[in-house]
Amino acid sequence: MSDDGDSSALVDATATFLEEKPDGERALEAVLEVDAEHETWTFDDVELDSGTFGELVSRGIVEKVDGEYQLVNREIVAAVVAGEDIGAYSSDSGPSITLPSIDLGIWGDVRALLGLAGALLLVFVMRITQYGSVMRGDDVVSPGNDPYHYRYWMEELLAESTSPTDIGLLAEMPAGAMSRRPLTHALNWWFATLLGGDQWAADMVAAWLPVVASIALGVVIYALAVVVTRDPRMGIASVVLFAIAPVHVVYTQIGFLEHRLHQYFWLGVTLLALAWLAVDFTRRREDSETQEAIRGHLESPVTWLWAVVLGVALGFSVHLWGGSPLLFIPFAAYIGLRTLLDVREGISPTLANLPVLGGLVIGTVISVWMHTSWDWRLAFVAYTPAMVLGGAIAVMALGDLWRHLEIHVGGLAALEAVVAGLGVYLLRTYRPDDWAQARARADDLFLREGYTESASLFTFDYGVIFGPVIQLGVSFYLAMAILGWVCWALYRDYEPAWLLLGVYTIILTVLAGIQIRFAAQLAIPLSVLGGVGLVYVLSTLDLVRRPMPFRSPEPVTPARADGGGDDPVITAPDVQTTAYIVGIGLLICGMSLIYAPGLAGQVSYDDPEYEAVMAIEEHANETEREFPGNYVLSHWGDNRMHNYFVNGESRGYGYARSNFDDFRLDDDPDRYHEAFGDRVGYVLVTDREAHSGTVQTHLLEGLGVGEGDGEPLEHYQLLYVDDDRSVAAFALVPGATLEVGSESGENVIVSGDIFVSGESLEYERTVTVGEDGKLEVTVSNPGTYLIDGEEVVVSEEDVAGAATLEVE
Repeated sequence: MSDDGDSSALVDATATFLEEKPDGERALEAVLEVDAEHETWTFDDVELDSGTFGELVSRGIVEKVDGEYQLVNREIVAAVVAGEDIGAYSSDSGPSITLPSIDLGIWGDVRALLGLAGALLLVFVMRITQYGSVMRGDDVVSPGNDPYHYRYWMEELLAESTSPTDIGLLAEMPAGAMSRRPLTHALNWWFATLLGGDQWAADMVAAWLPVVASIALGVVIYALAVVVTRDPRMGIASVVLFAIAPVHVVYTQIGFLEHRLHQYFWLGVTLLALAWLAVDFTRRREDSETQEAIRGHLESPVTWLWAVVLGVALGFSVHLWGGSPLLFIPFAAYIGLRTLLDVREGISPTLANLPVLGGLVIGTVISVWMHTSWDWRLAFVAYTPAMVLGGAIAVMALGDLWRHLEIHVGGLAALEAVVAGLGVYLLRTYRPDDWAQARARADDLFLREGYTESASLFTFDYGVIFGPVIQLGVSFYLAMAILGWVCWALYRDYEPAWLLLGVYTIILTVLAGIQIRFAAQLAIPLSVLGGVGLVYVLSTLDLVRRPMPFRSPEPVTPARADGGGDDPVITAPDVQTTAYIVGIGLLICGMSLIYAPGLAGQVSYDDPEYEAVMAIEEHANETEREFPGNYVLSHWGDNRMHNYFVNGESRGYGYARSNFDDFRLDDDPDRYHEAFGDRVGYVLVTDREAHSGTVQTHLLEGLGVGEGDGEPLEHYQLLYVDDDRSVAAFALVPGATLEVGSESGENVIVSGDIFVSGESLEYERTVTVGEDGKLEVTVSNPGTYLIDGEEVVVSEEDVAGAATLEVE
């Protein structure tokens, strides 16, 4: 084989041949196969037509030697076909790859960069579909109920400090903020301080941080996919599927400020760091002996940089949300299975995974330091990385022993299960308080009912199989097919990066099967597997080049030098091929494009509910009511939103959850005026199902003024009602008492006109005069009333001040 010629020219010639020739890949693979078997060969040895063969010779890819032919440089041609990093090849010395050689595919490739930019634009567009219902003038109306809890604590912390350097504030956070999600509240506060720390800054963080975090996560997912597959096409496809995953869109749409946006991002970073460490080691093994690969892996500063990134991601994840220990389950499972993979391959699991252990040490230090310094989280939560670290060291030590004794790896798998069980036993026996807290937390996460997100991803309500389609898209089943291939490939080959994606996908699928809330976490690794599947489907239709893992006659896993990736430049298809690709893409992604905006809209607030809250806020300001006199009682699922805008007290919804249903299903609204006392100032009702004669129907149909068949109420001042009578808001008031003398026992009609929400409502009530010859009637709305032919005007002050008006 000749080493003559310009390597750069050969690279360009090979890439151009692939780009211009529809069957160029097949031709080069045929030549590579023959060239690997023979030093030189003839035209008759390859199954090519003379025209294609002549192209290879004329372009300088094949050369003539002593009357026969050979590739000018087999390694360079193979690298271009396989998508390897070819920048380090030299015509003088043959192949010499500078390690690590993990290329994200966007540097120097304009098409890949534009593809990524387009995919990220889709992430942005899908998360602002409810822009109009969130951005309402000067108000940011977050979708859902929980975001107002996070906005409450962000604004509480901003009231204490607006300086981003005032880190000491984090040690003095209120107990309610530091108990479960302290780092989420701290990060939200810190980002707001960077924008100035005022109300505008708080609103901007509430509105846009979820969107920005999703775009950042999209970049991480792209990098994760390319690191594992070596194919920018799969990276772009992964981001597209992530962008349209309905459940993820709902939880990260504009205005949805929560712990989730932080949690999802750091989960993605964790996966990327673990994947990079795994791929770096496996690629070094492709070009050197195992011990040399381990040495190079451990001596590289980049390796330890990623170990630090892993440690930061793990340490931060602990303090972001209440269920953080759950995501250490797939992490621990990966370590255990990676150890089995290493031992089966004859690799020291301790040395190969030393950077992972280093990351765990860093994560433990960060988590424990935040706990001990700032009193963040419960002890068992803060020490979760330490427990995983102890288990990892034990498992890897056993793995090294197993490798030394050359015992079948199946026995090690059983022993790992024993180690896990022993860890649970020791926690339960020697840390009973921590065990009790862990059990209580698990019960809170898995046994709660009455929440939409507590249902299963595979709920019978959607025929089991359609739940994943609605929440994650058709790509769920595409990814499941690739997951099956991953399991098969892992059975045959050593590929820890694919093991990582497989383990996280399987465990998160199980968690989502218990509660759908975990489907958004599942969307992260699932998008990568789905991206692989999408490119493969397009390749089976001859629309794009088939990924190398699927085109070798022998099983080849994606991270091997002879089987990874695609050509380094993404080629531009012709118009017809582009149309086919778009059409197939819409078939696969179309349902998600429909479901995502619809599901996002279900948790957004419509005009009537927002206007009802604004009417309450206006009334509270005009009457100078202060908390709890301006507390809004409503359905607990919206109660935080209602109170956020009226009184700012959106920390919880416990009172509404305990009292609202009993109230609305009762049959005597007025008696609650005394029962509530000073605890409730307003009531907001919507058209939820209720039997006739309940408070719900009294208020929503009768509107407190006797509309329809309802009876006028004495303590419910109507502030707002929409045209469809689906939302109504009331102020609880003592009411104004009207007195007039008349004949004992006579029935007197009290009538009046009340103006609310731009329409006039008729008030009419028949009252019997008492034995003392006095008629007394209490009205709750200001307006003009007619009693026994006499007109009386009732003011807002009369209604709010329990005034008694005598009618002459």
